[in-house]
Amino acid sequence: MTNLNNKSILEVANAAITKGDYEGFLSFCTEDTTWTFVGEQTLQGKEAVRKYMAATYQEPPKFIVENLIAEGDFVTALGQITLKDVNGNRTDYSYCDVWEFREGKMAALKAFVIEG
Repeated sequence: MTNLNNKSILEVANAAITKGDYEGFLSFCTEDTTWTFVGEQTLQGKEAVRKYMAATYQEPPKFIVENLIAEGDFVTALGQITLKDVNGNRTDYSYCDVWEFREGKMAALKAFVIEG
C-alpha cells in the first residue's frame, strides 16, 4: 500500500466495499480507526467498524463518488450512496466523508450523511 497515495488508497478500499469484500476494505484501516457519523454515533476501532458493516450493509452499498479532494493527510469524498435495509428497501443518501490517513492507512472518518 505504500506505493499508493491517499486518494488511490481510498479508491481501492471503496472498490472492495462495492464488491462485498469488507475485510479487504478493513485492511486499509488502522486498528484504532475512529468513524464519526456526525449527529449519530462514533465507532472506535476496527472491530466496531466490522460489526457496523455486518449490520448495515445487507448487500454491498452502491456509491457514486462525485468528487475526491486530497490535501496532505486528508481525503474528502462527496457523493451519493444507496443502502438496502433488512426488509429489502433501498434508501438513497448524500454524503461527505472526510478521511484522515496515518502511515498509508485510514485512521479516522468524519461522515456527514443526509437521506434523500
